Amino acid sequence: MAGRRRVDPVDGHEALQACRSSPDLSRVARPVLATAVRYTLEELAARHPGRSVEVRVPPHGAVQCLEGPAHKRGTPPNVVETDAPTWLALVMGTEDWTDAEVAGRVRASGLRADLSAYLPMSGV
Repeated sequence: MAGRRRVDPVDGHEALQACRSSPDLSRVARPVLATAVRYTLEELAARHPGRSVEVRVPPHGAVQCLEGPAHKRGTPPNVVETDAPTWLALVMGTEDWTDAEVAGRVRASGLRADLSAYLPMSGV
């Protein structure tokens, strides 16, 4: 079962478009960046429901996604964590998963924590 959406898809799409049109994501207004991050995290969870991987983009949001063993308590065994500009670059396809991971902009732990098969996200 997918989680309840908190970001209106229209607002999320508009925020993501604003991020796409910016040459520097670090200069996007914080509320716009936060909306785009939350929208894309919710979209990831909706497209790939499950509870085996937790994706964190502090301080904007976190979701659990992907089929597999469900995580219920404590630290999840499969965690992906990154900052907002890197997350959005991965979503939009302007950053490669492996390059971001090697550079330390993505921290992924656990056997299921490789999201390269799900990023970039088409149609968002």
